[in-house]
Amino acid sequence: QIEKNDAKFWGTYRPQVYMGMKTKSPRSLVTGLMWLKQHERYQNELPLRHTCEHGDKLLRYGWTAHDGENFGIQDMVEQGYIIRTSFVKKSGGLHGGDWTWRVTGTQTLNTSTTLSVFFYAATDQQGQLTPMVQDGKNGNCRTNVQTISGETEELGKFSIKFPSENTGVKTRYHWVAARAEGLHKIKDAALRKMQAAIEKVNNREKVIYFLGDSPNKSDPPGTTSDVTLKLPFELDIVFESGSAQRKVELSRDVYTTQLASWKEKFDQNFEERFPLKNKGYDTAQISFAKAMMSNMIGGVGYFYGHSLVQSDQQKVPVPYWDAGLLTAVPSRSFFPRGFLWDEGFHQLLISKWDRSLSEEIIEHWLSLLNKDGWIPREQILGEEARSKVPTEFVVQHNKNANPPTLFLAIESILRGFNKDNVDERDRKFLSKIFPKLQVWYDWFNTTQTGPVPFSYRWRGRNGDTDSELNPKTLTSGLDDYPRASHPSQDERHVDLRCWMATASGTMAKIARVVDPVTMLSYRGTQSTRQKSLKKLKKYSASKYEATHNMLSNHKILNELHWSAEMGLYSDYGNHSERMYLARKTFQPSNPNQRPYQKMVRVERKKPKLRFTDTFGYVSLFPFLLQILRPDSQQLTQILEDLSAKDLLWSDYGLRSLSKRDPLYMKHNTEHDPPYWRGAIWVNMNFLAVRALKHYSAPGSRNSEKAAQLYKELRWNLVNNMYKEYKRSGYLWESYNDVTGKGQGTHPFTGWSALVVLMMSEQF
Repeated sequence: QIEKNDAKFWGTYRPQVYMGMKTKSPRSLVTGLMWLKQHERYQNELPLRHTCEHGDKLLRYGWTAHDGENFGIQDMVEQGYIIRTSFVKKSGGLHGGDWTWRVTGTQTLNTSTTLSVFFYAATDQQGQLTPMVQDGKNGNCRTNVQTISGETEELGKFSIKFPSENTGVKTRYHWVAARAEGLHKIKDAALRKMQAAIEKVNNREKVIYFLGDSPNKSDPPGTTSDVTLKLPFELDIVFESGSAQRKVELSRDVYTTQLASWKEKFDQNFEERFPLKNKGYDTAQISFAKAMMSNMIGGVGYFYGHSLVQSDQQKVPVPYWDAGLLTAVPSRSFFPRGFLWDEGFHQLLISKWDRSLSEEIIEHWLSLLNKDGWIPREQILGEEARSKVPTEFVVQHNKNANPPTLFLAIESILRGFNKDNVDERDRKFLSKIFPKLQVWYDWFNTTQTGPVPFSYRWRGRNGDTDSELNPKTLTSGLDDYPRASHPSQDERHVDLRCWMATASGTMAKIARVVDPVTMLSYRGTQSTRQKSLKKLKKYSASKYEATHNMLSNHKILNELHWSAEMGLYSDYGNHSERMYLARKTFQPSNPNQRPYQKMVRVERKKPKLRFTDTFGYVSLFPFLLQILRPDSQQLTQILEDLSAKDLLWSDYGLRSLSKRDPLYMKHNTEHDPPYWRGAIWVNMNFLAVRALKHYSAPGSRNSEKAAQLYKELRWNLVNNMYKEYKRSGYLWESYNDVTGKGQGTHPFTGWSALVVLMMSEQF
């Protein structure tokens, strides 16, 4: 059921483009922005900005303020100029209300710059868009469009207006209609319509590019409006719902006043939720934190489509059902789609800002459960999302898991409830998600269990490969982090066991809040009441608590995963440390083909069943997820090792793999550089800081050491991330453990934005 009156019905739910809006619905009217710097002759493709791309080499881009509902302000910083986009929404009527964009261009260098700005609106084979032309010149695009009138199934009638006077300058908007094979082809459609002309600027001939030709009857509803202006400029684009009433247009001074009002409220709310002034942060540091939180919120997208799923029952991948997903994304440029294990970390921050938004996102994810309780770990829904994904990663395998980090977020939300009197809204949310969490939880306990009781094993490792130094474990989220060198069914993975301990504890907490009888109203028809009640009683709080206690039992944990020889928690499996990559020559089966060479894995020593003795993030999981007792000897050892600079400690955060490890910074294949083999990852460091805060509570022999490390690690992380942001303009996917510099993709305002929680000390 689509709630069109929801205040969040319209939003910036297209994080993969620099600026775009749509509704939370499968067949939304889609709007977007492109721009182009004029007066340059381009040899290859025109540098038309549209989707967020590393290759565009923007100095910085992202939201400086975004409340997830009413307004947002974003800067795109180019060489020589800045494009600022902002929007304000206004509720009213039956179809989501009105909104206005403002696009502002300013120069940063003392040179004359001309930009063409392209606004587009597109429908998904339904409804219509009709440009209202002022002077009626047909035959080319040099007609002045003032309004686009439209009508779609979900929005009814609406109009998109282009005020003719902006910052005191009369503005003419040219337009063209174009056919696109899908949203992912809109830029291509615009480029096909682009034409070039010569004009004189300062007595020199310069090339200017514009949208050429006019629409014809065969084109589908879809219109692009463009305007070419010298900097500085300011443009307003106004969307008005036909069912809403208004006294004044949301533009010019009215817009300016509304934007300032929402920004003031945003600043006040931010300080209430993340009180950074009291912690001594200066204005620039607080602005950094606001931008990081805003980029997380502004990175929420709505996607619709289906996954491709491979199972043992089918020879070829088959489509999952069509579904919508509201989700934050890790990176607008490189990962503009939903990832299951990332999402739990995202919601740790989002829930602190807007709990209702976070709960809605969690509900969306849980709606993707199949009847067995499996959720595809990577959500590639729709053509826009699929266009960004390499072919080998598109198909999802229904035996493969991902860390159930949503339990982290749900447990964090639970801590925000009124413990003495949980209100009806909170109880309703838990009642709605609990049955789905049961099915998900049960799926882990039937498909991801290990070879011995109370052990667990990630599926999806390739035991037949000869090209990987250590076969990846993508399902764990830690990709190339070293596991047992020879994948087998004998493996026991300590991180997955700890995740299930956390899940069990959270399930027990939810069960204690939710009344089983009340829950029946959320579980189907009257005929299923007795059956449902029986099942609900089966999953009482005591059942989950008992499982949690068993998975947290130190004796069992140590028997399965503590390597006494190395003094660390470890995976167990068929393992040899004596592995390396070597180039070998192969003779093809076809005698007419030449021999070829490739890098293959070579054994110097046969593997055997043993602890892997690898020290890194996986070794820390009993500490990271706070399973260890505060006074345990194992915790004492971990804290001691944590601070050793030749192991995990660096001046910029905890590295993912010990410097002493044989695979530290080693390529996994001829072409795959190290990923989780030394780099500093913010999500794991956040868990470490959170755990140190927990264990620093007075009363144990480890509290003083934990308190010291908490202070130092938190400072190292926050200080380096802020310095790198000032240097580069971005948060990064990971950070170099030697230099502290950001690396991987950027902007990475998914879990790296957890720096806001570390700054405000909210765990």
